[in-house]
Amino acid sequence: MVPMATYTHGHHESVLRSHRWRTAENSAAYLLPHLSSGISLLDVGCGPGTITADLAAHVTPGRVVALEQTEPALGLARAEIERRGLSGVEFTVGDVHALDFPDGTFDVVHAHQVLQHVTDPVAALREMRRVTKKGGVVAARDSDYAGFTWFPLLPELDEWMALYQRVARGNGGEPDAGRRMLSWARAAGFTEVTATASVWGFATDEDRQWWGGMWADRILKSDMSDKALKSGAATQEDLEKISAGWQEWAEARDGWFTVPHGEIICRA
Repeated sequence: MVPMATYTHGHHESVLRSHRWRTAENSAAYLLPHLSSGISLLDVGCGPGTITADLAAHVTPGRVVALEQTEPALGLARAEIERRGLSGVEFTVGDVHALDFPDGTFDVVHAHQVLQHVTDPVAALREMRRVTKKGGVVAARDSDYAGFTWFPLLPELDEWMALYQRVARGNGGEPDAGRRMLSWARAAGFTEVTATASVWGFATDEDRQWWGGMWADRILKSDMSDKALKSGAATQEDLEKISAGWQEWAEARDGWFTVPHGEIICRA
């Protein structure tokens, strides 16, 4: 069995603030045309469940299974599904490298911002393919950190990017996953793959306050900061400097930030 990588971000409130913003419309629009009422869907790495809940609404009364690697993480999705009063969603703890489902169980297997964190993304895609019905869809979307762009060109954000790259790779992940999605899908044995790209953009006053404020907190309080300190990749002074840089960016009237994503629709 392939060992699971260490999840870089963790589940601090500053991380969940970002993850709970995600919807099927802003994070899985490329998948929506492939969904229909009554189909079965597995959401791998469901996080706090906001995307899961939206996908469930698109396939109702179909079967939806939300999967996370720990029970506490899965509890976040369970709470969101219960808050929305949705039925027909199941919850399970598991490892995407070794899914506990028979071959050909689901019509659609979906993963958002998962492959960048796993030890072996190709093996993960093979396993996602195994549990998908013949002719079904494996869908994945991941950001590409080296493709992030921002203005003003603050040195503290350059330091943030370099630090994140070091910490994420030290945890066994690949932060520049977006550009590798098509390659990973081909290596996993898929022959019918549609690869696309989409971007999150943050440029309004409200967006800057939210995105910049979130990262200003995240660099000080999330699992990433703990790992950076424990590994010696950064000092507390370094983290506070980066946090101040994010706050400066958030206050910039002409501030701009983009997050590119690679997306794949693979036919099983």
